[in-house]
Amino acid sequence: MNLNQWAIKWGVPYAALEDLRREFGSFNTDPAPAEGESEAAVQTRIRLEASKKGARIWRNNVGATMDENGNFIRFGLANDSQQMNKAIKSSDLIGLRPVVITEAHIGSTFGQFIAREVKPAAWRWTGTDREEAQLKFLQLVASLGGDAAFAIGEGTL
Repeated sequence: MNLNQWAIKWGVPYAALEDLRREFGSFNTDPAPAEGESEAAVQTRIRLEASKKGARIWRNNVGATMDENGNFIRFGLANDSQQMNKAIKSSDLIGLRPVVITEAHIGSTFGQFIAREVKPAAWRWTGTDREEAQLKFLQLVASLGGDAAFAIGEGTL
């Protein structure tokens, strides 16, 4: 379990976690994202970092549309209905990271589910309904053993 997972488990607001890191000087020392870096740019950096670390993550597009036959189609995780999408919003990036289990499964590799809700580099938690719904998905993933967090740049994978 990492600090992000612990914070999600206990419902610690993202702003409080960020403040704790700042107080203890434990912010990532990797090259900082450019001030005002867009969410798309942050997402690209995170996807490159994931690949370097052996993880595989993909964009989770969520939405709804009509197909050429007039059928209404919903797509993306946790988007079975408009009501569900309002209550819980799946993360921008989803994927798997290899995890080698010890003792009973020595030498076996398992995939751990990864979920990252990507935000622009300058993002700060404000507790909007949207952020709360995004946090619910992160909490769900973490509660089942996945690795889930908000991400604002490299080092937040």
